[in-house]
Amino acid sequence: MPRTTKSLTAKAKHKKILSSTKGHYGARSRLYKTAKQSNIKALQYAFRDRKNKKRSFRSLWISRINAGARDLGVSYSVLINSLSKKNITLDRKILSEIAIADSATFEKIVKTATN
Repeated sequence: MPRTTKSLTAKAKHKKILSSTKGHYGARSRLYKTAKQSNIKALQYAFRDRKNKKRSFRSLWISRINAGARDLGVSYSVLINSLSKKNITLDRKILSEIAIADSATFEKIVKTATN
C-alpha cells in the first residue's frame, strides 16, 4: 500500500493563496511563503479600510452640506442643530445629495429648519 502524501491538499492550499495574491508585486504573487504573508496583510488592510471608507464618506457628506449651507448664510453646525430641534430626520448622505443635485429643495430645507 503506497504512503499517503499531502500533495493534493498542499497544492490546493498554495493555489488558493497564489490566486488571491494575483496582481501583487514580484515575489508577493509568485512565492507561496511571501504570498501568504502578503495575503494576510491585504486582508488586514481590507478590514481596516472598510471602516475607514464609512468615515471618509461621512466626512465628504459633511463638507458638501457645509458648503451648500454656507452659500445660504448658515453654518453646518447651526443647520444640523436646527434640523434636530425641528425633528427633520434627513441623514447626511441624503442632505449632501440634495445640496449638490437640487439646490432649490436644499434651500427650502434650510429655510424650514432655521425659521
